[in-house]
Amino acid sequence: MKKNNRRGFQLNEKQLGYAMVLPSLLLVIAVVLWPVAQSFYNSLFDYRLNDPTRSQLMLGSTIDLERYVDNHFYIEGQLETLGSENEDLAATATAIQEDIEGFHAELIQDEEMKQKVEKIDEMLASFTPVRDNELKYADLDNDFASEYRDTLTNAQKELMTAAEQAPNEEVASTITQTADLLGATSENILESNFIGLANYAKYLKDSRMWGALGNTAFFTVVTVALELVIGLAVALLINRAFKGRGLVRASVLIPWAIPTAVAAMMWGFLYDGQSGIVAHYMEVFNLIPGASWLLSTADGGMFSIILADVWKTTPYMALLLLAGLQTIPAPLYEASNVDGANKWQQFWSITLPLLKSSILVALLFRSLDAFRVFDLIYVLTGGGPANATESISVYAYKTLFAQQNFGEGSVLSVIVFLCVALISFIFVKLIGSDLFAGRTK
Repeated sequence: MKKNNRRGFQLNEKQLGYAMVLPSLLLVIAVVLWPVAQSFYNSLFDYRLNDPTRSQLMLGSTIDLERYVDNHFYIEGQLETLGSENEDLAATATAIQEDIEGFHAELIQDEEMKQKVEKIDEMLASFTPVRDNELKYADLDNDFASEYRDTLTNAQKELMTAAEQAPNEEVASTITQTADLLGATSENILESNFIGLANYAKYLKDSRMWGALGNTAFFTVVTVALELVIGLAVALLINRAFKGRGLVRASVLIPWAIPTAVAAMMWGFLYDGQSGIVAHYMEVFNLIPGASWLLSTADGGMFSIILADVWKTTPYMALLLLAGLQTIPAPLYEASNVDGANKWQQFWSITLPLLKSSILVALLFRSLDAFRVFDLIYVLTGGGPANATESISVYAYKTLFAQQNFGEGSVLSVIVFLCVALISFIFVKLIGSDLFAGRTK
């Protein structure tokens, strides 16, 4: 009997590696890259939720059918009243009405558009709001939209001129009311709000953005440096064998376990110029000019958030470094003792070189986390006073949600992503390149 030597499908080592990484890669694309791509797309539009004319992403002309149908319902009656009560405006009112009806008839020539208009008209008659955006908005031909909008705008100007020449205030008020209705209807025909990279050009010249970026960079550098030094000292201390070491390790991690928003509120009470104990004793020991200095001045506000963040996050840095210290073989220290090395020489010749990988990883994680700081600053100072402690994330939040400007807010979100990506590149490719030397082909 002939033996079957056919082998099943197999992946080589490189293909198997890619296959194992693929699920994680897909997850990163879905969770990280897709939202960033969506933010970049939003940033190309003048997209504002608090402005009905810009509350949608419109590449072409669009009409807000809900408001248009509502306004159009009253236009005919207004123009007829205007013409019947003012003989001098009868011809003008009739001409305007004929022009509007002509455009309206052309608008509803399309059967789908006609059905939308009829359905919205029924909903408005029953005082039912239109919540379906597919029904509420409809695309228009750019030329038709421009002509219709110009016709309504010109008619508004013509009536406003007539209102200025009206014989009395009552007639002027009636004419102005009709003109305003025509103007509001013209605003229901929306132009494209695609502006390309204009938002980016604006923020490259925005002093507030550069100030927020500078505050973020300063906060990141100072806090990470302090946390590295203090965290390393704490890690060296709790790495030693002594009685009660487990309790000390657990106690050290308590600040890190407290939610950041809660910690920020706690520090806010401690910094309070009237009743804060930290502010009081700092003033007593002449560490600060006055008890109110911490939260009422630019320098004091920055000092306050740095101190709170160092207290909160140093345990995390110490934990990462402690894990690295425990990987260093004890025989190395024993051999150095035999050679007569003191503790300082052991630290510089053994501990630091072998701890380099752990330090780089800890610096990377903390730098990325510190650069994206939001909750600590937002709760503690709100970015004040006078935006002196405002980070780029806080600025983005205020623009996105407080002002509901999703176009410009998305620009700031993309800037945060690019800065974080740059930090990652510097650590992984430049500073930490030796971590992977000889491990990849």
